[in-house]
Amino acid sequence: MSAVNATPRSAVVFPALAVVLFALVTATHYEFAPTLGGLVFASGLLIVLFGTVFAAVHHAEVIAHELGEPYGTLLLTLAVTVIEVALIATIMLGDKSVPTLARDTVFAVVMIVCNGLVGICVFIGGLRYREQDFQVSGANLYLSVLFTLATITLVLPNFTLTETGPVYSAAQLGFVSVVTILLYAVFLYTQTTRHRDYFVSGASAFTDHDPKLPPRMLAFSIGLLLVALLSVVLLAKKFSLVVDAGVAATGAPPALAGVLVAALILLPESVAAISAARANDLQRSINLALGSSLATIGLTIPAVGLAGYALDKPLVLGLNPPGMALLILTFVLSMLTFGTGRTNVLFGLVHMVVFAVFVFLLFVP
Repeated sequence: MSAVNATPRSAVVFPALAVVLFALVTATHYEFAPTLGGLVFASGLLIVLFGTVFAAVHHAEVIAHELGEPYGTLLLTLAVTVIEVALIATIMLGDKSVPTLARDTVFAVVMIVCNGLVGICVFIGGLRYREQDFQVSGANLYLSVLFTLATITLVLPNFTLTETGPVYSAAQLGFVSVVTILLYAVFLYTQTTRHRDYFVSGASAFTDHDPKLPPRMLAFSIGLLLVALLSVVLLAKKFSLVVDAGVAATGAPPALAGVLVAALILLPESVAAISAARANDLQRSINLALGSSLATIGLTIPAVGLAGYALDKPLVLGLNPPGMALLILTFVLSMLTFGTGRTNVLFGLVHMVVFAVFVFLLFVP
């Protein structure tokens, strides 16, 4: 992406459409129902939401171009995380209680990113360039924090004794939330200040030699980014109703709602990561992929936990045994993939197979 390119029309149109759609829904007090008219509305809503998410990521990339790496990738990750928190909180804390949605979404993000997205990026890069290089030091920092956060949020609740079931007590959830935020904050300090060079490669998409945007264009992108993020947050409630109706009508497993939320928010970031891998910049692909997993756990769990505590809503975090097995397999495989600083097609294929197993087990547990 070049910062001096003209802003795509869709990056302006979709945020505007989202604002108009929300205004119409609010003014008419429209309530979604699984009818023909509701199907038309759901189709339009999904198109507008996807377009608005892509627009938000585009404007985040424009701003990121001005910031340089790794700040640029960090901004992309945080923008997507804002959307994710809004969607999860709206669905989980709505009229129909979904206490497992946060767990299902976070787990889906880890599986999609660490197996699906990483697998595709490594596989495509291996096909085009045989092998690709990246910073082992940066990958190790990502993995060490990711494994710790995933274990204490998705596995440990199954073995605590204060509360019955795969849940934390209020005190435990508060402690874990503080620890995850602290650990993520220290990671950000390491990524952006202390060891910034661990996360930057020579092929970085954001360099100081690229032409800069005029201040007016930068301010324009900042404004549209805020509008796009706010629009997604405002439309999250209607999206939750569509997801609930779709899952109920198809008889799909409840965990599919979490996968759909994860897929919606990760799609634009995934496109950026795959494009970077095709351009032989696997380091940026890793920054986008693993960074989104860290932000999901480090920010989403505390935010949703706080909302659940304030509204007295239950929050189920512990994975079932198959989920824990897949998580451990992902940990081991990630250590092997990122342990040498070079990748090839076989690593990518193995990750994609694990992701296929995850999807298959959703429908055939």
